[in-house]
Amino acid sequence: MVNRNSVGSLSYLDAGPSDGPLIVFVHGWPASARTWQAQLDYFAARGFRVVAPDMRGYGDSAIPVDPTAYAQRHLVGDMVALLAHLGRDRAIWVGHDWGSATVWSLAAHHPGVCSGVVSLSVPYRTLERGIDNMLRYVNRDIYPENRYPDAQFDYMRYYEKHSDHVTALFDADPGRTLKVFYRSGNPDDAGKPGVTSTVTRGGGWFGGAGAVPDLPLDERVLDAELFDEMHASFVRNGFSGASAYYLNHADNLAYSDASPADGNLEVAALFIGARYDTVADTAQSALAHPMREHCRNLTEVMLDAGHWVGLERPREVNAAIEQWISTST
Repeated sequence: MVNRNSVGSLSYLDAGPSDGPLIVFVHGWPASARTWQAQLDYFAARGFRVVAPDMRGYGDSAIPVDPTAYAQRHLVGDMVALLAHLGRDRAIWVGHDWGSATVWSLAAHHPGVCSGVVSLSVPYRTLERGIDNMLRYVNRDIYPENRYPDAQFDYMRYYEKHSDHVTALFDADPGRTLKVFYRSGNPDDAGKPGVTSTVTRGGGWFGGAGAVPDLPLDERVLDAELFDEMHASFVRNGFSGASAYYLNHADNLAYSDASPADGNLEVAALFIGARYDTVADTAQSALAHPMREHCRNLTEVMLDAGHWVGLERPREVNAAIEQWISTST
């Protein structure tokens, strides 16, 4: 049974035996702790203590008004405080999307609290170091610099300049916003410029349209129950906190640069890539190269899925994590 608890301004789900090995699941954008339900159920049934926080700006957790409150140094602080609240010294940390940036940052700055670190979709030394750093590793055959200067990360650049506009657009219809972004992977998208590469050129998201397109719910990624819960959460909270994650690239880079051991990780790490992810593209670009350079004990798995690999391929993701735990931690 999954329970809801809190520590300070951070809400979290937990399940499994109180004395079981601890796994903490950290979600990304735009999500909630409940997006880890398949993982929580699976690992709790196998004797693990599992915890999934609603990150700042989401769910039942606090939503700071100041965008600087969403810099990685503060999110890592939240995770350290959560671990202390749980009465544990170490955990296996699993992240996805911006949650990946946080668990990688945690491993870099506080390796002692990590029994291992797992990332879905987003490799180490990328998102937590900002747009300019990531552009060094994009595939310029897909994104010629003269046409796509910011490649698939153009949408992040647009956030920096027009965050209020983007937030208002998404807030106008949170249900449509969730349905348009939660789509399963499409192999036909591989090798083609992603929609996130033309946001600036198009005058905003969706070609500058004044409304989010109305797409059917893709139940290969979100079932109706999870959609309803997340929809209610974003109707209540809006997207201001979620948008703020994209407004701290310079601070995040400075924080990353200050990590000990030149950012090298000795802790066991598992990366689960998504072959059809057109944003965090590790299948057809060099985006995973810094991770391979800096992680000394790295295991990699690639699944045929889109960005939401944990939701789209839960059995394969769970099996990969379980196998890695049994052999590498």
